[in-house]
Amino acid sequence: MTSLQKLQQKSIEYRRMIISMIKHSGAGHTAGSLSCVDILNVLYNRVMNITPENFANPFRDHYIHSKGHSVEALYVVLADCGFFPTEELATFSCYQSHLIGHPTRKVPGIEQNTGALGHGLSVAVGMALAAKKDGRADRVYTILGDGELAEGSSWEASMSAAHYKLDNLVVIIDRNGLQITGKTESVMRLESLAEKFQAFGYAVKRVNGNHVADLAEVFKSVPFEPGKPNLVLAQTTKGSGISFMENQANWHHHVPTDEEFTLAMEELEAAEAALLQSAGVEVSQVA
Repeated sequence: MTSLQKLQQKSIEYRRMIISMIKHSGAGHTAGSLSCVDILNVLYNRVMNITPENFANPFRDHYIHSKGHSVEALYVVLADCGFFPTEELATFSCYQSHLIGHPTRKVPGIEQNTGALGHGLSVAVGMALAAKKDGRADRVYTILGDGELAEGSSWEASMSAAHYKLDNLVVIIDRNGLQITGKTESVMRLESLAEKFQAFGYAVKRVNGNHVADLAEVFKSVPFEPGKPNLVLAQTTKGSGISFMENQANWHHHVPTDEEFTLAMEELEAAEAALLQSAGVEVSQVA
């Protein structure tokens, strides 16, 4: 099991990798990837039973990245977990690369093409129902963007999830409060979001979605209630970890300038130094 300190270090490194990918390719969904990367970090390194070695085994856990446009976060985690060489991240959005701007099954470790918002939850519900009918113990996890919830298919899938008592389904909402055109509450009001999911039959828990220790703790308690699908309402910050990107809608799809890239790397370097210092590690000892 990956330690909490190691998870924190990975979150910082994943942010470096995300920013570098987007800068190199000249395209990408920056802030949304930064808001959900801590969740993916904890899922793949602490919670889910998914590895390159067992990926062909149907009895493992399953993950659907419904928030497909924030695929950069998923790519860096999959590469770090050994699904493909990290060097391939440099080909993101390049000609003939499989690492395109939305998930595709041509990339090792990805189970479903996603990015047409509102579809991922329906796929995850079907997979969880199949596991139940087969008597399997594996779980199905999916991350949805909060702006994605304007799609009615999310609520149709939720009715099915509750009807079939899919307590092997874990739905995570990346609740950063922003979408491409502004605040979610101005574009299409969602609140009271927890109560909505409870009314659809979910067991709901709130968590700080950018705090790896809190995330690890909440996932330990799945299933939240027997016979109910699980909803993790992850309160996140869009652009989390880079001060000038945080809570800025214009960073939804934006490439950093040379100056912004340098500033972002400096902030992440300072965050890592502070983390190591708090753990009693001399920064000079770290290669």
